[in-house]
Amino acid sequence: MSQAASDVVSSSKAPAECELTILMPCLNEEETVGICIEKALTFLEENQVNGEVLVADNGSTDRSVRIARSLGARVVEISERGYGSALIGGSIAARGKYVIMGDADDSYDFTNLMPFLESLRTGTQLVMGNRFKGGIAKGAMPALHQYLGNPVLSWVGRIFYGSKIGDFHCGLRGYDRLAVLSLHLHTTGMEYASEMIVQATLHHLTIEEVPTTLSPDGRSHPPHLRSWSDGWRHLRFLLMYSPKWLFLYPGLFLIGVGFVLGVILGIAPIQIANINFDINTLLYAAGSVFIGFQAVLFAVFSNIYAYHSAYIPVPDHLIRTLSRFTIERGLIVGLLSTILGIALSVFALVYWSDTSFGDLNPARVMRITIPAVVLIVCGIELCFSSFMIGILGIRKRDLSVVDSIKQPTPDDGSA
Repeated sequence: MSQAASDVVSSSKAPAECELTILMPCLNEEETVGICIEKALTFLEENQVNGEVLVADNGSTDRSVRIARSLGARVVEISERGYGSALIGGSIAARGKYVIMGDADDSYDFTNLMPFLESLRTGTQLVMGNRFKGGIAKGAMPALHQYLGNPVLSWVGRIFYGSKIGDFHCGLRGYDRLAVLSLHLHTTGMEYASEMIVQATLHHLTIEEVPTTLSPDGRSHPPHLRSWSDGWRHLRFLLMYSPKWLFLYPGLFLIGVGFVLGVILGIAPIQIANINFDINTLLYAAGSVFIGFQAVLFAVFSNIYAYHSAYIPVPDHLIRTLSRFTIERGLIVGLLSTILGIALSVFALVYWSDTSFGDLNPARVMRITIPAVVLIVCGIELCFSSFMIGILGIRKRDLSVVDSIKQPTPDDGSA
């Protein structure tokens, strides 16, 4: 877990002291944090909700903390910087059974939280706001975010993870505190917003969306969000947590394209619209197979690492498939591929000897040597990868047993 966890003296498994914590990450928000707290307290009072307002301060140097405390909010200080760090620390410190988080910039309506709370009360574990359904006020979201960044990243998230969420980056969301803490979220930056949805989806938490609104924030200083760098961090996260989309599917596609082209061009050149495709194209097809094969191996490595580290859940059918793989089986397949490639190379050598090792017809001989090289390279790579898979499967010994053994001392009468 993030260092943010150690910043908070609170037990994540302690019984809830109230029903709802309204959590606000804060970094120099003296212009708006008071407004947000007053709205949140008004919501709790008017709807007779047993709750608290918690401000997770992330190193403010202005009057934010003083204002928050003067209005009756509880403040927890999170030393590790970052949006995710603040929310992780705030979630641990929260006293509510449920948490509704929202930015302290007055862009979200803290007086209209009942749709979130009502959904949580029915058993939903993560309730996402959707600003595109609720309404985005003019000037509340940059056009780049509204029409490109958010829709594209949300679409990628839905494709990669099968999520139904339409607004991946809405900052107003509610969740069952213990359910989300059990996900062991750890990203410290803005990508925390994506991590929560991805891990909740992969771990089959119940998720719903409710419409919410977005207003222009009330700050005079620029927002903490950095469009391109934070957008890349979100995309990078979405890719890294989906080995099948990052490695497996592209790898299989490249192998398929390279193999089909290789078979066709291995027989004879082809002509399409007065364009000839011959051994040069065959060489690129071989390169496609090489890259694709490597990508598939990366997918295997990633899933084995995921299984042992639990950074993402691995489907049972994939665990069963990987469990049937052994180093010996990988070596056998790799050696067979290598031997077949060597045999083709010998055949090409014999063909060369028929010409007294003179000049060869490249178009003919490379139809033998290119497939031979593909078989040899992939075979050798599979042999090495088999050992790598075995290394990744080695479990770390539990040294606590050894450490617990009482060491002999002179008092024991030991020599």
